[in-house]
Amino acid sequence: MTVETALWSGPSGPGDRHGRGPSLRQSRALIRTADVLLVLIAASLPWSTTAPSIFVGLWLLAVTPTIDWRDYARELTRPAFALPFALLLLALVGTLWSEGAWPDRLHAIKPVAKLVLIPPLLHHFSRSDRGHWVGVAFLVSCALLAVFSWIVLFNPDWKITATASSGVPVKNYIDQSQEFTLCAFALALPAMTFWRGRRTLATAVCLALILLFITNMVFVAAARTALLCMAVLLILFAWKHLSRRATLVLLAGTVAASALAWTASPYLRQRIADIAVEYRHGHEDISHASTAQRLTYWHKALHAFAEAPLIGHGTGSIKRQFERAATGESSLAAEIVSNPHNQTLNVAMQWGLLGVVLLYAMWIAQLRLFLGEGLAAWIGLVAVVQNIASSLLNSHLFDFHEGWMYVLGVGVAGGMVLKAQAQEAPRS
Repeated sequence: MTVETALWSGPSGPGDRHGRGPSLRQSRALIRTADVLLVLIAASLPWSTTAPSIFVGLWLLAVTPTIDWRDYARELTRPAFALPFALLLLALVGTLWSEGAWPDRLHAIKPVAKLVLIPPLLHHFSRSDRGHWVGVAFLVSCALLAVFSWIVLFNPDWKITATASSGVPVKNYIDQSQEFTLCAFALALPAMTFWRGRRTLATAVCLALILLFITNMVFVAAARTALLCMAVLLILFAWKHLSRRATLVLLAGTVAASALAWTASPYLRQRIADIAVEYRHGHEDISHASTAQRLTYWHKALHAFAEAPLIGHGTGSIKRQFERAATGESSLAAEIVSNPHNQTLNVAMQWGLLGVVLLYAMWIAQLRLFLGEGLAAWIGLVAVVQNIASSLLNSHLFDFHEGWMYVLGVGVAGGMVLKAQAQEAPRS
């Protein structure tokens, strides 16, 4: 059944014949508009924060009249749909016992609120045939950014915004690295499939794009969190798609490529060597304290969690807890932040064990959407596992860029998986 046909399927649907919703022609136009807006969101995300926010608002206006509310209500009984709303409800209620200032409480709701876009995305792309448009738009946009990144490395005057890192035209090297990691591993399955099908040109294109993204991280700009994610995703790919013999070949190739990258890239060697330097001297020089900062933040966050383990200190209370824990011993010990750089601790400080249980329940429920076969399932799996891995060292689910990567990855790929399952169900 096509999405347009589905719009007529129920007496209370958005396209019923009694004038209680848009006509079939209007519904087709709205669905097409919603798909185009999602493409614009995906294409603009690597370059901007303002444009995706505008397009998200327009997408909600376009997609809302097309929703079959009866079906949507049934879908909300599924954990993957319901748990984002549960987290938002906890964030809203958590403002009542928060120790933070009201501006901090309200500001802390925004990162959680974007998660409730996942259910309507799942619903929409379980009916739409254009989910692949979104993935292609994001891939092309990231490929253009990777090329532009090389240009900016040699000619910094071409930077679009004033970034702190060389080779980063917009935003920051963390966002850029996460984008390139997602794209590189999303392409791994198509590359293998084309290779097995002896489609030489398609295989070459996929491998060239993978090489474009990885060499950028090796020689231009790389977040160490992304390097961790790459190792995790490599293991995931081998476990999911390779035989034991192919896994050994991949391992040998990875070791050889890593040795070559280490030898050829002084930048990569410096990034890894900086970990020890930051740990030893972070307390004296806060400008070079990334590793020491995280360890200090985690220690303070665990102490705050221990004080209120069940329901935490409330929404937006993190800054207040760091103010209480600040001392004058060093600039690092006195630092006051609103992000402990760990997703679990971020949630635990605000909402205690209750929040942590909901967070992990959501991750697991959405992970289970992607345990099947197919490209959409693989892309969704990469998006979820990457977010979980990167959230060990950052609060990436609540960060703007990585959070929207997660929302789009789970929502679009998950909807495509649900559509495929619905199409297969009548045959079984």
